[in-house]
Amino acid sequence: MTEESIVIILPIPNKVLQPNCTLASFGGRMMKASAIKRYRRLAAEAVEAENVSSAPWRVVGVQAEFHYKIKRKRDEDNAVGALKSAYDGIVDSGLVSNDDYEHMHREIPKFIIDKTEPCVILTITRIE
Repeated sequence: MTEESIVIILPIPNKVLQPNCTLASFGGRMMKASAIKRYRRLAAEAVEAENVSSAPWRVVGVQAEFHYKIKRKRDEDNAVGALKSAYDGIVDSGLVSNDDYEHMHREIPKFIIDKTEPCVILTITRIE
């Protein structure tokens, strides 16, 4: 059986999506809710645009590559947490039924310096 995978490209998650970002004000919480909804929708639309005819996939592996403009020390856990909305969007697209550990295996993210086009590249691979 051939390995099936898709690649989606998303913008770097808004800082408010990081687990280390706490917002105490009502306006801040509304801003975070809006950012979650937007990023989730972007991920779902990116997966849907791939027109995967074999969906839904039972189990997937996800490799995240963060392309940043600036080289600095990055927190892997914070980066993965910022992608929670994207993982939910992948589920919303119908590619996989759930983003729990049984259905979605997340690999350690990679950090790459790209001064021209900062983004997040998610490679989603079908695991059977």
